[in-house]
Formats: sequence, C-alpha cells, structure tokens
Amino acid sequence: MLSTTASTPLTVTFLFYILGMVAIGLIAYRYTSNLSDYILGGRRLGAFVVALSAGASDMSGWLLMGLPGAVFLHGVSESWIAIGLTIGAWCNWKWVAGRLRVYTERANNSLTLPDYFTYRFEDKSRLLRVLSAVIILLFFAVYCASGVVAGARLFESTFGIPYATAMWVGALATILYTLIGGFLAVSWTDTVQASLMIGALVVTPLVVIFLSGGLVESTAIIHRLDPSFFDMGKGGSVVGVVSLLAWGLGYFGQPHILARFMSASSYKAIAPARRISMTWMVLCLAGAVAVGFFGIAYFAEHPELAGPVAQQPERVFILLSQLLFNPWIAGVLLSAILAAIMSTLSCQLLVCSSALTEDFYKAFLRRNAGQAELVWVGRITVLLVSLLAIALARNPENSVLELVSYAWGGFGAAFGPVVVISLLWRRMTRNGALAGMLVGALTVVVWKQGSIFGVQIVPAAWQALYEILPGALLGAVAIFVVSLLDRAPSRDVLATFDAVDAEIDAYRRS
Repeated sequence: MLSTTASTPLTVTFLFYILGMVAIGLIAYRYTSNLSDYILGGRRLGAFVVALSAGASDMSGWLLMGLPGAVFLHGVSESWIAIGLTIGAWCNWKWVAGRLRVYTERANNSLTLPDYFTYRFEDKSRLLRVLSAVIILLFFAVYCASGVVAGARLFESTFGIPYATAMWVGALATILYTLIGGFLAVSWTDTVQASLMIGALVVTPLVVIFLSGGLVESTAIIHRLDPSFFDMGKGGSVVGVVSLLAWGLGYFGQPHILARFMSASSYKAIAPARRISMTWMVLCLAGAVAVGFFGIAYFAEHPELAGPVAQQPERVFILLSQLLFNPWIAGVLLSAILAAIMSTLSCQLLVCSSALTEDFYKAFLRRNAGQAELVWVGRITVLLVSLLAIALARNPENSVLELVSYAWGGFGAAFGPVVVISLLWRRMTRNGALAGMLVGALTVVVWKQGSIFGVQIVPAAWQALYEILPGALLGAVAIFVVSLLDRAPSRDVLATFDAVDAEIDAYRRS
C-alpha cells in the first residue's frame, strides 16, 4: 500500500483522468441521436481517430500488464506474440479494412458484424445473425471480464484496496462514459488514451535502462543472471513459436476492431489510418517488451524491491512506475494502464450492446422501434453486460493474458475466415458461412477443453498448439467445402459483390 504522500498525487491524477473521460462522454451524448450514431459514430470518423481508436481498442490492459509480465518472466521469447500481432494487424488493415468499409455500406448499411453477414448472404432465415450474435456475447463476456480483472489489479496494486472493491472502482468509469456517449465517446476517448499509452511506453523503458546503468550494463546484468532470457526459442519448440505467431490471425475476426474500419468516413481514410495505426502499434509493442525485459535488470539489482513483481509478474509496469518516478508523473504513467483497460473494455461493451440491440431486440422483438428507443436499449444492455463481466471477474487469481487468449482465439477462429473469405470470394454461400462459424468456434472450445464428458478428444500433446490455428484452418476448410457443395449465390448477391469491386477500383484509380 502506498504512503499518503505518494497516494495523494496518484489519486488526484486518476480522478482527473476519469472525470476527463466522462466529460468526453457527455460531449458525445449531444452528437448521438440515432442507433447508427450510438454504435458506429454515423460513419464519419477521420483517419487519425480511426487509427488510434483501432489501436487502443485492440491492446487493452494486456499491453501494459500481460505482455511486460510475460517478458519479465521468460525473456524475449515472449516477443513472438508481438511479432505475430504486428504482421496480423498490417494484413488486416491492408486486405480487410477498406473492403469491409465499402461492403458494409453496400450491404444495406450494415451497422454490426451480424448485420453484415445477414445482408452479404441474403440470409432470410436470420440464422447467421443469431449465431454470430451468440458468439459475440459468449466470447466478449470473457473478454470484458479480462478488462475488469486488469482494472481491479491496477487499483489493488496502486491504492492497496481489496480486489472486490477495486473491481467495481475500475469498471464504473468505463461503464459510465460508454453508456452515455456510445461509439463517439469511445472513439474520442480512445484517441486520448492511445496518446497516453504510447507516451508511457516510450518514457518508462528509457528511464529503466538509464537507472540500470545504460543499455550495455543492463543487458550485461540480464545475461549474467540467465543467458536464456536472450534466447528467442527459449524453452519452446516449433509448436510454441507457431502458437505465439498465430495470435496475428485473431485480428481478422475481432468485432471491436472491425467496427473501427466500418466507422471510417470513406475508403480513402483507410490508407493514412493504416500508416498511423501501425506506427503507433510497433512503438507500443516494442516499449512493452522493453519494460518487461529491462525490468529484469532493474529488479536483479534491487532484489529488496522485487517482492510484489515476483508474486505477480503482470505488475512489473505498475511497480516500476511507482518506484522510478515522482508520484505525479507516476500517476500519469499509471493512467496509461487505466487508458488501455478502459479503451478496450468500452469497445467490447459497445459491441455486445450492438449485438443485443440490433441483432436481437430490433430484429426479433421490436422491428419498428424508434431510434431514441433503440439508443436507450443500447445503454441498458451496456449496463447488463458490464454486470455479467464483473461477475465473471470475481476470482482474483484470473490471468489477464489467459482470459484474453481464449476470447481472442474464439473470435479469430469463428469470424476471421468468414470475414476474409466473404470479402474476397464471390462464390461463398450462406451455408458456407454458417459452417465456417460453427466449426471455428467449436474447435476453439473443444481444443481448449481437450475432453468432453471425460472423453479425450484432442491429444494432450496437441493442446500446446494455440487453439486459434486449428480453429481458423478448419473453419476455412468448412467454408470452401460447404460453399462448393451448395447452390451458387443469387444474382443479387453476386451483383453486390461486383459493385463493391467496381467501387474499390474507382477509388484506387482516383
């Protein structure tokens, strides 16, 4: 627990930051008049906001807690995740972002991913809508719980308050501005939060290196402690490296990231947004790896301070910020963790709200509901999903990285192949999409459990492979096989696909 001298600046900084985010939510409230505004910002966001919002909504508390903690514990071998994520994010921006922006507008101005699937394949049965909405709610419940856990751990470590109390304190501010301001609030706050995150991840490792004697001395300390910290293949195998790289596959199926592409003002905003977002991402990931890695040197030289981080490595950034900086600066740096947590949690809450409002309430219960009613239903569902996430996060032993891993893999396998193939292959059918979604999602669940009703389904040796890889591969195979066996898509479906092609070609020539 911090001393009063240290805790007062931290408390003031945190309160100032939280009040600032809520104020942005109140401003966004004035610009939110219909459901499109609430869940997609009216498709009017510029390249800079789209870029930083996509980055901030992606990285979560994992960036400043999970990744530095993993590197602190195992060394640079854990950076394979960062490499895989960088490759996956670039591919997602390059081949999915622009085409999805155009296609969702052509497909009856789709506001959500289930919307897009429904209109892309003219699914009058609405099976695609229901299945994709159920998958969103299932995996985002786990994903939101990871954000609540990260927030609780931050407040617990910073202010010494009990985990149960910290859980509520960490979640309430995010719930408030998301509930009030919707997508615009989330996107505008993401931009502020992304700026705070990159500042913290550039400054902190530089100070840690300087106080550990410089770059040469720091690396020498780590090498003397354990040379394997420098080994990119440490303790692993080809399967282990492939599993870490496979994290990059997850980008193609993340609803909260894909929603950022859909919200861009036009196709032309995507290319500059990609350059901004990828620069931000590379700097942040490099900084997170450096915090964990050079934190090894610092705590090796100061073992009397290493107790908290030895118990919970995910606290390494938190502890370094508290130890190395003036409490006011530490407050700003620790606010970056809160920013990462709040930015991702708010996006996830909003996507869940969108699924419940657009894909259940409007589609099945109140087809003629007015816009004001739908916005308020969206706000109520934000609150309900938040309470569910808090309930799932009650166990203080939950690992942020493990929770994120499961949800990330679920979305990547269930939606990734469907999204990519639907954008690039005109012969894909509704039944192919259903098969891909089901096979991808079920493979992740079964692979993660290994056994069903006591029967071992996946050999124990195979379970070391990250479940997103078999899930995405089997999902893609299911899409191609079922689509080719199915009837060809209707003329209208093919005409829309060709119209999207023509529009994108026109953009590229202009």
